[in-house]
Amino acid sequence: MDVEEIADELYALKPADFVAARDAYVAEARKAKDPAAAKAIAALRRPALAAWAANLLARQRPEDAGQFLTVGETLREAHRTLDAEQLRTASRQRHQLVTALARTSATLAGEAGQPVSEAVLHEIEQCLHGVLAHADVAELWAKGRLVKVPEAAVGFGAIAPESAPARPAPAKKPAPEKGRGREDAQRLRSLERARVTVQEADAEVERREQELSEAHNAQEAAAASAEEAGELVRRLEGEIQAARQARRDQEAAATEGATAARTAERALREARRAAERAHRAVERLETAE
Repeated sequence: MDVEEIADELYALKPADFVAARDAYVAEARKAKDPAAAKAIAALRRPALAAWAANLLARQRPEDAGQFLTVGETLREAHRTLDAEQLRTASRQRHQLVTALARTSATLAGEAGQPVSEAVLHEIEQCLHGVLAHADVAELWAKGRLVKVPEAAVGFGAIAPESAPARPAPAKKPAPEKGRGREDAQRLRSLERARVTVQEADAEVERREQELSEAHNAQEAAAASAEEAGELVRRLEGEIQAARQARRDQEAAATEGATAARTAERALREARRAAERAHRAVERLETAE
């Protein structure tokens, strides 16, 4: 079985259809005696809704995706080299593209029969920011196989397009107002806690999906064993029924044989008596002469 082709097909499905289709392929691989393919397919994880919507963009708009990946490469290189001009150019493109492409992803999801909320739209934007910030995320997204919403790229792209330094130097940040600073810090802590909760929930969903998949596989194996046992029982019952019929036929034949033997014995006795009478009659006649 071609695992790569199957993976492409699965990640093109809506998340709600993913697990059932994946488990069907796992069962098919096991039936085909291909344990390596079964294991590889079973390891595929269902994508989060935002990740799936972002994947739609990579799959259905390859030109836009290619341009976006190029911006990501430029940004990552600019951050490695602190190239101010590259940062200005790529960051400006980044802010424009993320907003526009997130909306396009949401539109594609709606056209596929899976409309998304504003909250999911923000997660799509986070996916796209992750594509720009992390090469491994970009690689998965380019294949249309992003599974989860990546963590926020802390510090990436923090330099505004019009304020990048001409050469490496620590940027001075204006001191925030005390009240506003506390509110922002509290909001960030709340956001972090919420993200941790989401990650834990996603991990729990994934674990439960794996347990359900294993239970389905065990159920299929048990059903197959039960079917084989039922077939054996049916075959043995048929053989037993045939043997019983053969025994009844033999018993009937034996009964008929015994009856025929008794009839033959009576006929023999009568024949012998008739023979004796005939002999005596001959003897009497011979004596009379």
